[in-house]
Amino acid sequence: MTTALNAKYTFDTFVVGTANRLAVTAGRTVAENPGSAYNPLFIYSGSGLGKTHVLMAIGHAAKKLAPTLNVEYLTLDEYVEAFHAAIAAGQGDAFRRRFQNVDVLLVDDVQFLSNRKEMQSELLRLTEALQGAGHQIVLTSDRPPPEIADLDERLISRLSGGLVVDMGVPDYETRVAILRRKAEERGTSFQPGVLETVAGLEFANVRELMGALNRLVAFQAVNDQPINAEATKQLLSAAAAAARAAAPVAPGVSSGSGDEFGAFLADVTVTVGKAVEAWRARVGEAVLRWRGEGYRTHRLERLLEQETPPAVDEAIAEFVEDVERLKALETEVGQLDPQASGESVFRDPERMSEAEEAAAQVRAGVAPPPGPSGAFPLVGYAVGSSNEVAVSAVRAVLDQPGKKYNPLVLVGKSGLGKTHLLNALGLELARANGAVVACLSTQAFIDELIAAIDGNRVDWWRARYRRATALLLDDIHLIAGKERTQEELFNLFNLLQDRERQLAFTAPAHPNTLTGIEERVVSRLEGGLVAELKEPDRAVKRAVLERLLAGQNVTPEPALLDYLADRPTDSVRSLVGVAQRVVGAAAAEDVPLTAGLAREVLEGQAPREARRSSGFRTSGIVVSSLGGIKSREKMVWDWPEVADRLIEELR
Repeated sequence: MTTALNAKYTFDTFVVGTANRLAVTAGRTVAENPGSAYNPLFIYSGSGLGKTHVLMAIGHAAKKLAPTLNVEYLTLDEYVEAFHAAIAAGQGDAFRRRFQNVDVLLVDDVQFLSNRKEMQSELLRLTEALQGAGHQIVLTSDRPPPEIADLDERLISRLSGGLVVDMGVPDYETRVAILRRKAEERGTSFQPGVLETVAGLEFANVRELMGALNRLVAFQAVNDQPINAEATKQLLSAAAAAARAAAPVAPGVSSGSGDEFGAFLADVTVTVGKAVEAWRARVGEAVLRWRGEGYRTHRLERLLEQETPPAVDEAIAEFVEDVERLKALETEVGQLDPQASGESVFRDPERMSEAEEAAAQVRAGVAPPPGPSGAFPLVGYAVGSSNEVAVSAVRAVLDQPGKKYNPLVLVGKSGLGKTHLLNALGLELARANGAVVACLSTQAFIDELIAAIDGNRVDWWRARYRRATALLLDDIHLIAGKERTQEELFNLFNLLQDRERQLAFTAPAHPNTLTGIEERVVSRLEGGLVAELKEPDRAVKRAVLERLLAGQNVTPEPALLDYLADRPTDSVRSLVGVAQRVVGAAAAEDVPLTAGLAREVLEGQAPREARRSSGFRTSGIVVSSLGGIKSREKMVWDWPEVADRLIEELR
């Protein structure tokens, strides 16, 4: 008694992350070289982390590479049941010969060997026979061999003699990739941040993660409106706690039980079974066939929603034609870029144009990584005492890219020009012949990695950045808590630095003060030069104002520039905001842009007309109640009327 391999459980549909990469790599190796590598292969993990998926994927991959192989999958309970039935029928020897002739034997849930001495002896004999004949055996369990209660020491030694590998709980990036893929398979979309919020919650395994996703899908369906990130957190917080406290899945329950594909097939089967019209049966059969092969069948399913759809046979024929075209495109792409062939776009006939475009991009070669923005030239960067160290470091890097100050880390609080300077560096580095400068935000870098994980294209993603002659990441502190991203960046960092390719980053503070970043990453960030940008000095502020106003075709009076440059400002961004307020007020009142107007806007003084109509004249010096001058900023710099230009003696 054996169970057929589930068509869904292949390596192409498995999201690979840090926690399961070793198991998947070992599984692929075994599938490519059955009996000669890692024999036996023993995979263990907690419930719901993908053991069964990987086990069946090994079977599919082995059959795909060698169709004549005899591959059998069964759970330990099925093995025990088949053995007892054979013994009862007097066919014990035939039972043993049957399994000894299997080329690749896949046995799931062997932890149930506990307290079954007879079956332990049978499995020991079978394992020895398979190894002796050069046949492969792969086993899974929820714990390693030595931790299976009351297991024979000889069997522990035999099972541990090949490779024992575990699969852990997926990291944040992998969880996001899993959620995005499953949501896409369901044809469901969510608002930005929703799936990231789910991934940030603590779930014991992927099955619970899928349960959370199912709750979100159901919530949106019932409420007929999209759920946002905050509502998601509230909805799932209690559910996540309950999931962690829940008992493990009962013995014998398949990891694929209760999945949406099984429910879908059941629904279609009922629909087809109850249908009277022959066309419904034809459509239902087509849906079952192509959904079973992993293709999206929404187009066909919509036919079942109609009373009497026209030209059913033609619709099915067109669908089949599109599927065949997708197969051809996927095959072509797989030859050019094996990682790209697993993309979901090649499984949806309704996305044919996207599939054609994706194939065209692969034909044209691997796209370069995102480059620096042309909106931030170095010539447009205002320099003063507050940032001259950082600017000097950038110029030194441009003189010797990859050799001096590698990496360069620009630090300072928000709004001081770090992003401008980083992109300016990138633009200058990009001028070199053959330069491939990757310059992007760290969040975009993380999102690209998640997309690569989701599409099983991590190797392609790595190759894309490894060809870069410079890597510049803005807001590097955003990798905090992203274990997979930090690992990938660490490896990329080492490779690029060894090749003397320039690395540059920005951060809000010195790397050794950032939390959530691994020490090995911090040490590399500190290994070059950390240059600080401080609050803008007067020269920087004046230069920024001149360029800003010149860009708006305004020729400012020196008094205005002096007034705005002398005002306390903690960042260039806030300075620009202040200047825009004054410019906007001048445009609204249709008056000249002057220091007096700026004072009225920024200090809340009464309008000039109101002051003149009061009949009270003043030199413009505001005297405090203590008889002293309060501030240079409180002096009036503009007297529109000649009659007001009187200097009064202070008394």
